[in-house]
Amino acid sequence: MPGMPLKCLRPLAVLSTTLLLGACTTLGPDYREPEVEWLAQWQPDLYGQAVAAQQQPFEQQLQFWWRLLDDPLLNDLIAEVQAANPTLRIAGLRILESRAALGRAGATRYPQLQELSGNAAYVDSRQHGGAQDVDRSFTSYDTAFSLGWELDFWGRFRRGIESADAAFFASVSNYQDVQLLLNAQLVDLYFRYRTTLARIDIARRNSEIQKRSYEITERIYRSGQDSELDLQQAKTQYLATLSTIPVLEAALIKVRNAIAVLLGRPPGPLPELAGARASLPLPTAVDVGAVPARLMMRRPDIRAAAWQVAAQSAQIGIAEADYYPSISLFGSLDWSGNSIDGSPNTGTLALGPAFSWNLFDHGLIRNNVRLQDARLQQAIENFQNSVLLAAKEIDDAAIDVVKTAERQAVLHDSVVAAERSLEIANTLYQEGYAGFQRVLDAQRAMFSQAERELLNQGDHLSAVVALYRALGGGWQPTTIDDLIPARTRDTMEERTDWGDMLRAPLPQQIDSRTSETSDER
Repeated sequence: MPGMPLKCLRPLAVLSTTLLLGACTTLGPDYREPEVEWLAQWQPDLYGQAVAAQQQPFEQQLQFWWRLLDDPLLNDLIAEVQAANPTLRIAGLRILESRAALGRAGATRYPQLQELSGNAAYVDSRQHGGAQDVDRSFTSYDTAFSLGWELDFWGRFRRGIESADAAFFASVSNYQDVQLLLNAQLVDLYFRYRTTLARIDIARRNSEIQKRSYEITERIYRSGQDSELDLQQAKTQYLATLSTIPVLEAALIKVRNAIAVLLGRPPGPLPELAGARASLPLPTAVDVGAVPARLMMRRPDIRAAAWQVAAQSAQIGIAEADYYPSISLFGSLDWSGNSIDGSPNTGTLALGPAFSWNLFDHGLIRNNVRLQDARLQQAIENFQNSVLLAAKEIDDAAIDVVKTAERQAVLHDSVVAAERSLEIANTLYQEGYAGFQRVLDAQRAMFSQAERELLNQGDHLSAVVALYRALGGGWQPTTIDDLIPARTRDTMEERTDWGDMLRAPLPQQIDSRTSETSDER
């Protein structure tokens, strides 16, 4: 620029060069999602349940898998859990926490030290003696503004933002994992409640049958036609069956209380469950119309583990930046003066770079890098282990679905046979061709087999729930309105200035291998 003094050009040249260099270097490893070596070879048919089909329709179905059970009451309970469960709200608040942490990390892109100070004083000065007394008063003032900006020469702050960004997406995945677990837990509890209702129903029906047998033997005994042994055996079996009902009723209340807690309510009656049927749906076939390995890698807990690896990977670059000098720009502006006539006001402007370098750290930096690298390897191992456990869960649930369905057919036939056996035993006893012990044995067998059939139905439904959960079904894309209720949001905004963080839309979930960073989510 014509006429600009050379002494003014030099600081600008230094500033420009420093800014240019600061944009060129980022220490530490760039994140790549860990490879799962065995995954490409792990393509199970899930014991005949994985079938060739279009992937997209099945994945959409997997998102709301409980609707396949065609139970409107269950659908309503799931919707209430999503709206009222305290654990899910806590997970939502952790997303807001990580969003604030990301905003804080993004602030490091800008000057880190900004200070404005000032003071003013009234001075009353009196001098006695001499030719005459002097009485002088005046006001003095001083105002200063200083600015410090550590340049991100080694990528320390960029890595910090990268780590916070990954932690933010991990919190979103954790929220979705809580959704998945809560939905599966509610479905499991709901059918356990119905199973217990059905068990109570079976116990009452059998106790009524056994009571009639007891009354018959009592009449026969009192007429002198039978021994007391038959009477006492009939009474024992009737009372034993009757004694199971209070235990089952207590179990029913406990399951109901567990459902109430999931709904965010205190223990007590749930009017919704008044419509629950004391029966279970028939065994449900599960046809997995997608590649199990692909579904598994979409599970929120596995995605969260991958994001945690990404967050920790960036910490190595932050630690390595301490090896190198810190380069900062500092500036200050000071204005001072007083009210004395003829006294000049003084203004001072100072600009310049600052340089600091911890040359003698006695191994502190080196060991901090090692520490962060060890934590990274732990996160990688945790990711690998999460994938292994997910594969185990899928395989275990799949074999349970198949085998409980096979067992159900056998148990159903055994119940039919037990009912027929009781019918024959009663006939033979009444006609005098068999003793009462045959009737008692037949009653006991029928009660036992009916309960086994029911319990196996419950086990089958639990296995179906476990399989859908293991495949990663039951979570939905998260919106900002899902995180916390409007009332809670209003309370937080009254208490603290949240800006638009409580209302700004959440970014779409992205794959951790293509993580993007931002200073505020």
